[in-house]
Amino acid sequence: MYLAHFGLKAQPFQLTPDSGLLYMSEAHNRAKAYMDYTIGNREGFLVITGEIGCGKTTLIQKLLSELDARVLVAKLFQTQLDEVEFLQAVLVEFGLNPFNARKVELLDMLNTYLVEQFRQGKHIVLIVDDAHNLGMKALEEIRMLANLETQDAKILHVILVGQPQLDDKLDHPNMEQLLQRIKLRYHIPALDEKELGPYIAYRLAMVGASNRALFLPSSLPGIFKYSGGIPRLINTLCDMALTCAYADRLHQVTYEVVLAAARELRWPTYAERLEWRRLRASIGTAQGTVAPQSTEAPIAGFAQFAKKVEEQSKLLESIAKSLTLIELHLRRRAQAEGAEANSDLPSKRPQALG
Repeated sequence: MYLAHFGLKAQPFQLTPDSGLLYMSEAHNRAKAYMDYTIGNREGFLVITGEIGCGKTTLIQKLLSELDARVLVAKLFQTQLDEVEFLQAVLVEFGLNPFNARKVELLDMLNTYLVEQFRQGKHIVLIVDDAHNLGMKALEEIRMLANLETQDAKILHVILVGQPQLDDKLDHPNMEQLLQRIKLRYHIPALDEKELGPYIAYRLAMVGASNRALFLPSSLPGIFKYSGGIPRLINTLCDMALTCAYADRLHQVTYEVVLAAARELRWPTYAERLEWRRLRASIGTAQGTVAPQSTEAPIAGFAQFAKKVEEQSKLLESIAKSLTLIELHLRRRAQAEGAEANSDLPSKRPQALG
């Protein structure tokens, strides 16, 4: 819609993952280097985490586009699976038909295939996106598969990619055996405010923008305020800002245009977004979900959890007392109004006969 107005050949801030538009920040370069190292050096296990929209899936696509024919990859993007469905999905990715087999047959089929491919000189990699959705049993199956090895090399290399909740699952006491097999763990942070300008300039350059100063420097603090440096949020807000500027026949995006775009999207600031998320998590914890896991300070974590529960309990108790008083007041008022109504009615006495 606005491409001709701004001299663009394509949309610079599309949300569809496109490795050609991926801005390789310092953090993304490090994560990519760890992926390359895991595959190239036959290191067994890598875990990459990051917030929603930080570019994890696009980074996987970039990795896949650069692999040579020696690397055999099974990639899973649908992970709400039980352990049997997980094994079936892996076998399908390797080109096998596993749907009429029992679990023991699935494991034998997969192990046989992996060993055969390894003997042919293949680097075999399992990449799981959205790995935070995997259940404990599916993660246990991954651990068992990662145990497959020769005397001097791992046969299967695993890259788990997911949201920060994946770290919580891996840090669970029941996952200790899997945790010990993880060679590298890395968290992709959001872009900082200094990286925001280069990020936007890169996206514009990749679609042939004739005006590289399309976003004025004064607009950047507003973009960071509402996006928090999360690439997907940056893209959404910048796309809306361009739409607003186009509607107002402006040729540059100002701070005011960014604020207008945020209002159109009905966005809170990123700080408010995080606070709401924290409050929702706090309420969920108080309502009986599992207390937060902490490998570094479990006692302190439990104390904090207990304090939140106590605070929520006091609040609920106060609300209950208030509701009881309101109910009592309404009952008394109803009784008083009923008595008053009865006193206003004319008395009807039976007349004497005769």
